[in-house]
Amino acid sequence: MAPQALDADFGIYVHIPFCQHICPYCDFTTYAGEESLIPRYVAALTRAVEREGERLGHRRVATVFFGGGTPSLLDPEQIAGVMEAIARSFDLAADAEITLEANPNSADQARFAGYRAAGVNRLSIGVQTTNRRGLRTLGRNHEAADAQAALIAARRAGFDNISLDLIFGWPGQTREGWAADLDTVLGWEGGPDHLSLYSLIIEPGTPMADAVTRGILHPAEDDLSADLYEDAIARLTGAGWLHYEIANFTRTPGLHSRHNTIYWRNGEYLGLGAGAHGRIGRERLINHLHPRAWSDAIERGERGVSNSETLTPAMEEGESMMIGLRLLREGIGEPEFLARHGRTLDDAFGDTIANLIEIGVVERDGGRIRLTERGMMVANDVAERFIADPEAG
Repeated sequence: MAPQALDADFGIYVHIPFCQHICPYCDFTTYAGEESLIPRYVAALTRAVEREGERLGHRRVATVFFGGGTPSLLDPEQIAGVMEAIARSFDLAADAEITLEANPNSADQARFAGYRAAGVNRLSIGVQTTNRRGLRTLGRNHEAADAQAALIAARRAGFDNISLDLIFGWPGQTREGWAADLDTVLGWEGGPDHLSLYSLIIEPGTPMADAVTRGILHPAEDDLSADLYEDAIARLTGAGWLHYEIANFTRTPGLHSRHNTIYWRNGEYLGLGAGAHGRIGRERLINHLHPRAWSDAIERGERGVSNSETLTPAMEEGESMMIGLRLLREGIGEPEFLARHGRTLDDAFGDTIANLIEIGVVERDGGRIRLTERGMMVANDVAERFIADPEAG
């Protein structure tokens, strides 16, 4: 339950910033046409792992997550090299969750089998939609058949923990089309074990934002996005899926994302690679954004960090609430909050919690605070109340 103790499960996030092309909605740290840097970048990753392992006292690691970008652009041997460095430099748990993000058209059965042999035991495949018009609108360079083939190939390669990412609320999407998306992926051979459903956010500075400004694309209205979200909840929970986090569903409770749960419980994690974020103790770290600049720094014997911030107790308390409330079933544990922050929830946020309970968006249940069904629909607004709360200062 959130928040977790600082000496609890520890994760490592490894950012792979390379893509064959950049989707028009993407504002992540990604670069196209830089694949020639990959060998040097992987060498820098292994060097950084070794240094951080020494610096952190060979800490026990419960999860590793290769995110991007497109991690499946790396050869299995390169992923294996990074994993071997992690196993040498940290106390890697025998049952550690090792996740790798993959694009549907950047891996086949042999490649998936190579990742499995390298220690990866969970895949996250970026499907986004099965609608061809939607794929073109989102700038994806695969077809629905490629995503289905990737799922089948992953199963045949030995993966029994596979998540699919889907996006809803893209320009031109309908409720009927979204229902077809969900029905399609649930009907694929082997089926997914986990689904991450993200409402499209049109970020400033992206090509999609420019297209919206020019009137070429028209984003979904807020009411439609809310309908799509509610439709997904009804469809999946009706089929027996567990809605355990705002955007995440699992077919089997044990196959929730353990790595992301560390984030939601406000835990500690090491960020490796260009643009990666980390949180160690009360320090939040952000790495150099470009893979060349980050690799340069590592080769000079530096940590590759471009910015760091020391979190105040009030900031930590607010973040525990903001992030932890995303966990719909767990919520924020009152004993856990006291153990982590040294004061009770009521001491920290009593008036705010009372007000949120009164308006029906938060409830107290068995020693925890969690969102109600109504609160789930306005989760961001609820979270902001804790960050801006004058009591937290």
